[in-house]
Amino acid sequence: MTEGRLHSIETMGLVDGPGIRTVFFLQGCPLRCAYCHNPDSQNLFSKNQITPEAVLEMALRYKTYYNRSGGGVTFSGGEPLLQGEFLVETLKLLKEAGINTAIDTCGYGDEKYFKEILKLVDIIILDIKHFSDKGYKTITGKSKHKLNKFISYLDDFHGTIWLRHVMVPSITDNEESIYSLFNEISNLADKIDRFEILPYHTLGVGKYEELNREYSLKDIPEMDKNKAKEYEKLINKLLDEERRDIKTRKKIV
Repeated sequence: MTEGRLHSIETMGLVDGPGIRTVFFLQGCPLRCAYCHNPDSQNLFSKNQITPEAVLEMALRYKTYYNRSGGGVTFSGGEPLLQGEFLVETLKLLKEAGINTAIDTCGYGDEKYFKEILKLVDIIILDIKHFSDKGYKTITGKSKHKLNKFISYLDDFHGTIWLRHVMVPSITDNEESIYSLFNEISNLADKIDRFEILPYHTLGVGKYEELNREYSLKDIPEMDKNKAKEYEKLINKLLDEERRDIKTRKKIV
């Protein structure tokens, strides 16, 4: 029996996909993001296990709320794509039950499960940490290569795509970064339903202290929310323009 490594569950999530959602935070992440607010979810080991059947059973309890709000089940983490086999089995059960599903991911996982996962899931919420490989390594400790690989699979994805980017002062809070980020994802413009800029915050600092770990961004202030919103408007404007260009090119062809 396949079991998932579980960190925690949020039964009435409102930000991890549309509507009211049950969010299963899975344990384990290959990245070590400088601003991670759940560092306790990075370790691959968990005392808590959950089966696909148990996920379905819990989801069915809240199906009325999903139907009323346009919600469903979201798998977050940690990094859910690390547990590809568990995701495939669970997504199949939820799909058969008519429950909307989302995966909140940084794109790192076992590639052999990507195609099957993308056939089963309704929404991909993809976190773009940085536009360059150098910047990506600085923030996460890993190369951007695997993220690029996952993005290549989205060419054949027919569901909903949300992109997110945590904007950190003095790192990506400038127009140059926004244009560079846009260039990285412009080929997916007509597939992207939403792009959100999340202002960097320091709410997770206390967890680092509890884990006796150094917080590398301790000298960086929180991101100004209004400034982040302006940059969010800019990248969405660029995406809208690209979508219009794509439509024009298709008409010409």
